[in-house]
Amino acid sequence: MLSSTQNIKILYVEDDNVARENGIEYLENYFDTIYDASDGLEALNLYDKHKPDIIITDIEMPKLTGLEFVKKIREKDNTTQVIITTAYSHKEYLFRAIELKLIKYLVKPINEKDFDEAINLCITTINDENNLSNIIKISNDTIFDTYNKTLVKNGELVKLRTKELDLLCLLIKNKTRFVTYVEIENKIWIDSVMTKDALKTVIKNLKSKLPQNTISNLSGTGYKIEL
Repeated sequence: MLSSTQNIKILYVEDDNVARENGIEYLENYFDTIYDASDGLEALNLYDKHKPDIIITDIEMPKLTGLEFVKKIREKDNTTQVIITTAYSHKEYLFRAIELKLIKYLVKPINEKDFDEAINLCITTINDENNLSNIIKISNDTIFDTYNKTLVKNGELVKLRTKELDLLCLLIKNKTRFVTYVEIENKIWIDSVMTKDALKTVIKNLKSKLPQNTISNLSGTGYKIEL
């Protein structure tokens, strides 16, 4: 179920007529104002005219690709929420999407749950002035995408194990404070007991994949990410 969508304007861009019609039909269940375009140039004109709150756009389109379209928008607007849809999962697309900021990246075929989650995240971001992006800049060469759960360092995708990823997400979510050992055990070791050695191993491995001094420890308390 989607969150409140009152007064939110959607621009839906898809060159496949059937896919576009199906997408619009689904969105009409939740949104009153929907604009649609079949190519990037038409979408750019609609953006300039209506200033939508959320843009959902395919990557591969005639006249102007989805990424080129979003790049033109980002030259003057960093707040409009953008969901990129694509049939390709190539990391080059992911990297380019991340560079354009505030991107929710969905690979086709898109299921309803993932689509609703992306829309809800956009709505939450719109309603929360302090939550401006799902792209977290850890350092000049390292970024983490909290929506797509991807860590990129020096232009390369960094593979994280499950507990490393869960811990990084937990630390970022609570970036203003130290996360206690009890919290870490309850959130990361849900169905098992966290030993000191197990925690140290996860921390050590995660630190090795992040810039130096990104994670700090307060003895007897827990860990904090320095952003």
